[in-house]
Amino acid sequence: MIDRLSAALNFDREALGLRNQRQQVLANNIANADTPNYKARDFDFSRALAQATARTAAQSSIALATTSSRHLSAKSGITSGADLLYRVPDQPSLDGNTVSMDQERTRFTDNAVRYQAALTLLNSRIRGLKSAMQPE
Repeated sequence: MIDRLSAALNFDREALGLRNQRQQVLANNIANADTPNYKARDFDFSRALAQATARTAAQSSIALATTSSRHLSAKSGITSGADLLYRVPDQPSLDGNTVSMDQERTRFTDNAVRYQAALTLLNSRIRGLKSAMQPE
């Protein structure tokens, strides 16, 4: 039963984890807006989510067999970060910094709104699962 609940909520867990990671990357860009030669970074959220859910599905379908107690245990979830890419600037500054504060603020706010929307949807989904489990 717990396996099914975990599998049902896996997509939401991966999406929230990646949204959190992207928020950190965008905040780092904003924090380094005045740093000379700093290159703005970001990642493709949809591709990272597809890779994370495929990786998690592969991990759940194949059990890890160990032959020694000293082997490392398998960990589920987001094990490696998304591939960070450098952003191509519209107009780089003279000091080599490629952070555009207008774009960064827009992306930061968009990601924050999407994170909150994902939390709201997850909360309603969990409430629905809880009500389905309650006896009448």
